[in-house]
Amino acid sequence: MTPGVSGFSRTSPMRVLYLSPTASMGGAERVLLDLLHNLRVAQPTWALGLITANDGPLADDARRLGVITEVLPFPREFARIGDAGLTGPRTWARFARRAAGGSMATVRYFRALRTTIAAFEPDVIHSNGIKMHVLGALAKPERSALVWHFHDYLSARPVTCRVIKRLKHRCRAVVAVSESVAADLREQLGPGADVTTVWNSVDLTRFTPGGPRLDLDAMASLARTETGLPRIGLVATFARWKGHLLFLEALRLLKETRRFRGYIVGGPLYETDGSQHSLPELQAAITRLGLNGVVGLTGFVRDSDAALRHLDVVVHASTSPEPFGLVIAEAMACGRPVVVSRAGGVAELIEPEVNALTYTAGNSQELAAQLARLVDDVSLRRRIGDAARRSAVEQFDPQRVVGQMLGLYGRLPRVKAAA
Repeated sequence: MTPGVSGFSRTSPMRVLYLSPTASMGGAERVLLDLLHNLRVAQPTWALGLITANDGPLADDARRLGVITEVLPFPREFARIGDAGLTGPRTWARFARRAAGGSMATVRYFRALRTTIAAFEPDVIHSNGIKMHVLGALAKPERSALVWHFHDYLSARPVTCRVIKRLKHRCRAVVAVSESVAADLREQLGPGADVTTVWNSVDLTRFTPGGPRLDLDAMASLARTETGLPRIGLVATFARWKGHLLFLEALRLLKETRRFRGYIVGGPLYETDGSQHSLPELQAAITRLGLNGVVGLTGFVRDSDAALRHLDVVVHASTSPEPFGLVIAEAMACGRPVVVSRAGGVAELIEPEVNALTYTAGNSQELAAQLARLVDDVSLRRRIGDAARRSAVEQFDPQRVVGQMLGLYGRLPRVKAAA
């Protein structure tokens, strides 16, 4: 028997099982954890389960919520397969080798996953990542209703897109984190796809303008700065498309005329080949651009709210369209002025010059110019930050999200009504 399966017992009116490809805490994982917390409060009699492909903060926090949690590690080769960065013959060849090399281990993994899912006897299976969308569709029991929760653009994944299209008949409903993602899904999946937009929520009692602040200088091994020196941060995983190099280039330009302190807050998340920067790579870029002593790397920060409060300006530097931009929403809730690229789902969250400043995606000069405005003008920082907090309270209320999700679960076939 799979370890922990004995904890699965059929004692409650609704059983919802979540599938996550990682328990490391990126944006999609924070969204899932918030959903688990809010569902636990709204429906305390429901049985909630979670299967992750590694152990980590998501699994730990889920257990603390009383969520029945299983860790089924992906086979090494399968974990390293990714098609988001397939740009030429070399990357396609590497993808093919990984897929072939891990095929037998993947089959064994699939069998273990199917057994574990069946033991939970879920009414609803809610998958929270691309690989789990595929595995969940293949492994789900016939009586279970499958929900795909998309945090990314399907069109950006050429191989997965073809697989998902073939499996869409096994999925009852699709959740998109923005209208931008929803439009992409409808185009890729075609007529008949049941796609619902559910914006991510933010814990508005945790992400607030007031509260504890981390000492990011100490975490980044930077010397202390004088009081009042503006602090500018990029808070993101090390995924290449998050724009770390663009951020550093903008700070290089800004450094020619302004004084500030910069931070890259975050770390690597997935095991996929070539999809993310390494710590040495980013440190080398800081050195190459002459930013030593000015910009520091903090590594992964668990208390992201306290990190955001340390910053005077938060930058969104993604070079590809952002599906939603959870860090943007969290920074807004903390009353921090944000500078965001005008692309993807981000455009749905902000009003330029009111609750955020914007620039053309990929344009480091425009980004540097907007940062200069905020560095120079404390009153502008305050005005944008105050408006951002008001917008966050209106737009990212967790009760809205849990209500939408309960409504979606309630209209799925083969689902029992809540007690």
